[in-house]
Amino acid sequence: MDWKKEIEQNPVLRQISRGEEVFWLNPHCGEDPPAGENVSPADVDEAAARLDRFAPYLATAFPETATCGGIIESPLRAIPTMEALLRQAGRMPAGRLLLKMDGDLAAAGSVKARGGIYEVLCHAEELALRHGVLRPGDNYQKLSGARDFFSRYSVQVGSTGNLGLSIGIMSAKLGFRTVVHMSSDARQWKKDLLRQNGVFVVEYSGDYGAAVAAGRLASRQDSASYFVDDEHSLNLFLGYAVAARRLRRQLEELNVPVDARHPLFVTIPCGVGGAPGGITYGLRQAFGPFVHCFFAEPVQAPCVTAGLVSGLGEGISVQDLGLSGKTLADGLAVGRPSGLVCPLMETRVRSCVTLRDEWLYRYLQALYRTEGVFIEPSAAAAFAGPAALAQKGGDWLAQSGLSGFLEGCAHIVWATGGSLVPSDIRAEYLSFPAGDF
Repeated sequence: MDWKKEIEQNPVLRQISRGEEVFWLNPHCGEDPPAGENVSPADVDEAAARLDRFAPYLATAFPETATCGGIIESPLRAIPTMEALLRQAGRMPAGRLLLKMDGDLAAAGSVKARGGIYEVLCHAEELALRHGVLRPGDNYQKLSGARDFFSRYSVQVGSTGNLGLSIGIMSAKLGFRTVVHMSSDARQWKKDLLRQNGVFVVEYSGDYGAAVAAGRLASRQDSASYFVDDEHSLNLFLGYAVAARRLRRQLEELNVPVDARHPLFVTIPCGVGGAPGGITYGLRQAFGPFVHCFFAEPVQAPCVTAGLVSGLGEGISVQDLGLSGKTLADGLAVGRPSGLVCPLMETRVRSCVTLRDEWLYRYLQALYRTEGVFIEPSAAAAFAGPAALAQKGGDWLAQSGLSGFLEGCAHIVWATGGSLVPSDIRAEYLSFPAGDF
């Protein structure tokens, strides 16, 4: 393809190719999805039921979930002091600001605990039922004694960090031989933590795509190996989608309505697209046209933005646009978007926004100062959604008839990780010379 011509003909791609911050509104959001999609609301129902079946096992395997009955879920909380700071800086529109604290998810400390753990549980259930280790109707707590059985099999994944943590920790807990193929962008502490949990880590000098390709090839060469494919996995996607049902309950507990007069805006950091795509699918299922989902990506690695803006999906990479794919947000350092997710988001995601790396640290540090909450750089990208809406979204809000309802709306920033970051790395992030708003 003539990328130079493609860029010249598309003004948003031109902005992206220059490494500029963009606020792209999806013209197809809200249209009927195409017929024949390979995912349905019934699939999300099945995923929720499977997680319920595994709850007794998870309560035993991860005692910190016992008080919640083995359900791995994160808090949703107001952050009024951060809200006031952002509004004073002109980076927060009217409405209430809430933080979805997936960095506090048990077991893996990031949003990847949703899809990653779910996919491993799917594979474990299939093996256990096939070989009679489990029977329908069994209490899944019995899997605590099945480590020898699972040790006959291996699980492999390619990752920049957090997906590897979730797959590695869950697989090793069950007893699988576990291999995580990690790109050069992955943080050393994540590699160390995996090894401490009995996971074999293979390191590569290349990027995320290289690690995934190498992991996929290695898994194919082992008949007892299962590969978790972040680029195409429906099970990962469904694990993320379940989050929306739980969020509905949390919003009700906080007395936050979602309807025509009380729109909900949700911004989710985006790497290859699986986590934000799955969550968005679930949110649109739960709240219909009253929820507006934004994806946030670094200016040098906006792969899903490029895939959606161009209409090419996985057929375009950030390198095709002359970008490096490098970012201080290791979990978002992805060059090519998911071929599964892009088509599903064509009618569901409202907007894609990009931000420069220094903003990741400004938001991270401001949240810690104002609320005492620590998140990692990738998670801080979520604050770009409210900022873009405040600074660039006025015309769209007016045209869509939403501007009159902002006072009663809620904005959720989906903080995707942070609780497992070691203290010395936290100190490094908090002292990074990011500058002021």
